[in-house]
Amino acid sequence: MKNQLNFRIIFLALLSVFVFTTSFYEVQAQNAKKNKVRLKAQYIKIMDAESYLDIKATSKINKQNVQVSGIDIIVYNKLEESQIKLGTVTTNMKGEGKFVFKNLNSIQTDSSYIYNILLKFKGNETFKKSKKGISFKNADITAKMVVKDSVNYIRAKLSDPITKKPLVEQDLTIQVQRLFGPLILGEEFNTTDDDGAIFVPIEEGIPGVDGILTFEVVLNDSDDYGTIKALVRAPIGTPIVDESTFDDRTMWSPRNKTPIFMLIFPNLLILGIWGLIVYLIMNLFKISKSKN
Repeated sequence: MKNQLNFRIIFLALLSVFVFTTSFYEVQAQNAKKNKVRLKAQYIKIMDAESYLDIKATSKINKQNVQVSGIDIIVYNKLEESQIKLGTVTTNMKGEGKFVFKNLNSIQTDSSYIYNILLKFKGNETFKKSKKGISFKNADITAKMVVKDSVNYIRAKLSDPITKKPLVEQDLTIQVQRLFGPLILGEEFNTTDDDGAIFVPIEEGIPGVDGILTFEVVLNDSDDYGTIKALVRAPIGTPIVDESTFDDRTMWSPRNKTPIFMLIFPNLLILGIWGLIVYLIMNLFKISKSKN
């Protein structure tokens, strides 16, 4: 009797070890098959418009970097002892997502007025969970066009909106919006002075539709402030006629702007073919009935 009891105990112990070991290795195998997601984020602020995070998700699969689409990334306001959920963004087909801050002033900062944001991906059957932290300070750019000695200038100032102090020795870029890429004016980087300001002349003869130019004053990818951009529109360009065919119905237009004849003739051809098929089928029925 005692031998049977000992045998049962040993059998149950061995069975428990076997089940635990099998479950452990199954979990390890599942984790080994999953790929790691790499999250990147950049803070971007457009003055008088919006502030947002430009998020990208990638993964290294078979020694190649691929874009991870269709995953949900949760955005938190990270504090010293807690995390406040701000919302969720889903990556598109390019593995990119844009999370817009509804009100930056409602987000809490630390004692140094730094915004600390945490991105979290909880993982799924294909990818492991991942997280990424990003920190930035708030800053404002005020810019306008001024005329001095018959020369046009862009005057811009960079300052801290909380302390109201100018931000000195920061590099700003002045550029003109263009369809395929901005046109940089003057020096690539213009360093702010003790007043946090720059004063950059505008070249003459810059072409613009109806003579209107849109200037961008950009603090680009700063370690402390991210990317901040202010826009200035001014009718000081050389007028040109917009010869773009983007809104026309051309062969190289998108589907919603297909040329009318390309819509009419193929559809008429399709209707004609189906009409002929229906006509032949009806005649076959008539022939079969007449034989009966």
